[in-house]
Amino acid sequence: MKSKTILFRDPVVERVCDKFVKRSDVGYAKYGRTLHDERTGKHKDLAGYLNDVQEELMDAILYIQAAREELKDKPKPEAFRPPHPSDAENILGVNSPLPGEELEYGAPV
Repeated sequence: MKSKTILFRDPVVERVCDKFVKRSDVGYAKYGRTLHDERTGKHKDLAGYLNDVQEELMDAILYIQAAREELKDKPKPEAFRPPHPSDAENILGVNSPLPGEELEYGAPV
């Protein structure tokens, strides 16, 4: 096993690299060899790799569709609309009654 120190300027890139290492560990635990061992040991040919890529991309398309359906099923939050300046008095409570005061019917707000 090889060790390497990498300085990351971008934490997103660092997290992706961490996932690659973890994914490699899962593959090694499952198959007992690295991707390099598989290639150099001729365990799989180019057609086998292309088939794997195709299957993974097909899975990715299915995940994208499922995620889109999940978004479609959830109610969309209302978009934020900044208040119009004419609403300032109401928002700031300039003419609002004080706590405990009743607002008279027809009185200006």
